[in-house]
Amino acid sequence: MNVQNKEWVRFYRFGVVGAFGAIVDFFVMNLLTRLLNFNLVIAGTISFILAVISNFIWNRLWTYPDSRSKRVEKQLVMFFLVNLIGITIRIPILHFLEPAISKLLGNIASIPSSLILFLSNNITLATAILIVLFWNFFANRYWTYNDVN
Repeated sequence: MNVQNKEWVRFYRFGVVGAFGAIVDFFVMNLLTRLLNFNLVIAGTISFILAVISNFIWNRLWTYPDSRSKRVEKQLVMFFLVNLIGITIRIPILHFLEPAISKLLGNIASIPSSLILFLSNNITLATAILIVLFWNFFANRYWTYNDVN
């Protein structure tokens, strides 16, 4: 397989792992905000950390199984640092975008406020995940997993 095809396979696998991580992220965020009344930023931070741990494990095992020249502890720290930058991108999105989306939904439809909150939280989280996905892939590919061809 040529290098370009390998990169597409890695991006696909990274996306699949990320989709699973997004399920973890959404599940935990909704559990914390809807059942335990956590603030979205706090719930989104906790859900992000749990998704990062899941993503690291699956990316190491499946997306980059040939990346073994670095100790697992070092790669985990590198992966986590990339994701810390990702969360600094994510938190302002969660903080500033959710009220705007909530207001927009409230203005264009007469739906219950609990549904507006649910929709605005999830639309905001989905937007943040998509933006951070590209940062995470390229930073991890060319720093954390730079030892693969």
